[in-house]
Amino acid sequence: MKITLWILQALLALVFAMAGLFKLATPIDELVASGMTYAADYPWMLYLAGGAEVLGAIGLILPAATRIKPGLTPLAAAGLALVMFLAIGLHLVRGEFAALGGPAVLMALSLFVAWGRWKKAPITPLHLRSRSLELSER
Repeated sequence: MKITLWILQALLALVFAMAGLFKLATPIDELVASGMTYAADYPWMLYLAGGAEVLGAIGLILPAATRIKPGLTPLAAAGLALVMFLAIGLHLVRGEFAALGGPAVLMALSLFVAWGRWKKAPITPLHLRSRSLELSER
């Protein structure tokens, strides 16, 4: 389970980082031309989603890898699931039913990572791990 969660965390971090950076770095006109028609109507939403995706991608990896505040990793995954839930809502309101698959899959995978890191295979914080090693050496 731990390996599966790490693989999913890495893949989700890559996808969300690329999507978020794309939204933040690409001019609005190019985004509209590429099919993100809502970007012209709601540019603030685009930047908010892009920023949340980049920060969420960092949150999927950094706290878990450093074991410093690893409880932030399931929160990042849950936050990304919320972003995808809102994306699904936006596509539903706009009648863009063909665009629902991607956000739905990413939401499900993010929820799985959140559950896995909260309940099934949580990561022990560094300070607790070193403390348990000290106790076992006595």
